[in-house]
Amino acid sequence: MKFSLGNIIKGDRTLWVVLFFLSLASILIVYSATGRLAYREAGGFTAHYLIRHSIFIAIGFGVMAFLVNVVPVKFYSLIAPTALIFTIGLLILALIQYKLTGKATPRSLDLKFISFQPAELAKLSLVMFGAKMLASRQKTEKELRTAFLWVLGASGLVCGIISIGNISTAAVIFMGMMGLMFVARVPLKFLGLTALAGILMALLMYFSAPIMPKSFGRLQTFKQRIDDHIHGDKESEEGTTQADFAKLAIFEGGLIGKGPGSSDVSNYMEAAYNDFIYAILVEEYGVVGGVFIALLYLIFLFRGVSIVRASSRTFPAFLTTGIVLIYSIQAFVNMSVSTGLVPVTGQPLPWISMGGTSMIFTAAGFGLILSVSYLNKKDDKAEQQEQPVVVNVPDEDQELK
Repeated sequence: MKFSLGNIIKGDRTLWVVLFFLSLASILIVYSATGRLAYREAGGFTAHYLIRHSIFIAIGFGVMAFLVNVVPVKFYSLIAPTALIFTIGLLILALIQYKLTGKATPRSLDLKFISFQPAELAKLSLVMFGAKMLASRQKTEKELRTAFLWVLGASGLVCGIISIGNISTAAVIFMGMMGLMFVARVPLKFLGLTALAGILMALLMYFSAPIMPKSFGRLQTFKQRIDDHIHGDKESEEGTTQADFAKLAIFEGGLIGKGPGSSDVSNYMEAAYNDFIYAILVEEYGVVGGVFIALLYLIFLFRGVSIVRASSRTFPAFLTTGIVLIYSIQAFVNMSVSTGLVPVTGQPLPWISMGGTSMIFTAAGFGLILSVSYLNKKDDKAEQQEQPVVVNVPDEDQELK
């Protein structure tokens, strides 16, 4: 078979184009935003993080191509329970390592040869498990209730562990799972009670934070960030917070921006290449560039909806739903933090913020979506081939006339 790009780039072509433009924006902004980091960590070699990030993006595209060409979608249904148990084990191991080593947070797990955040794997394994449970129990309300309890229990356990080190990531994942259950026709009374319980839990966390011991440090951070957003940050009076720098970057960007590589604010921000990368993007490319990136994520969301609607099988449809919702919510949160719409929280911008293994896990998520879109095309083609060909044969009497 003759080699061609079309034989590798399978699935939704629009989604591939969106990922290409996101990759291009990511490389440009990461290079601009890592100048300070390069002087501090790489001896002033400013291209260090550009090369590193470009390599991870290339690996990510390789992962997507591998998944869409080699791994069948039904494989994810088979491994879903095992993947979830494995993920829970990694999350617990990260907590144990955090307690034994005294790390700042239990977000990452250091295995000597590799360090990564188990929460990134949890996004995929939890969605696979939820999609499997919901897809296999769609006939009666009793089956849906059983599936709801399984998915709610798994989501509560996983997100509860993650929240010890990263409340915002736990919230993003849980909201994505709620959206998945809504699409899977779980009765609204169950979802409503769950949402009410979530609101009550958030209120409990907020008001109990002052009396909790320091070992519950994320609760104090959770409350402080909400208070700072509502009442204003005392440090903001001196203009020294990350949120202040983000607002300054957006203000200086104006309509068309200062130009590629012309960011000044990134030299003063600790998270310019990660949590606040959208602000640096607007500083260099203006409101026009910021709207363009937001539009790309909207296209991603709408293409995800199209893939779900085109799917004739429940598991692939639910798998796509969960992943698309989680990444869309994550992107919205990141952009909202940079623009000051929501309290400051640490959420990277999917496929744009600098990352290592997190980029690979994100690529795997995109690969699953592309695999489902490719499966839809194969199903449509097979259905068309199975349809009988109707030949209009003239009636004999009519032909004599």
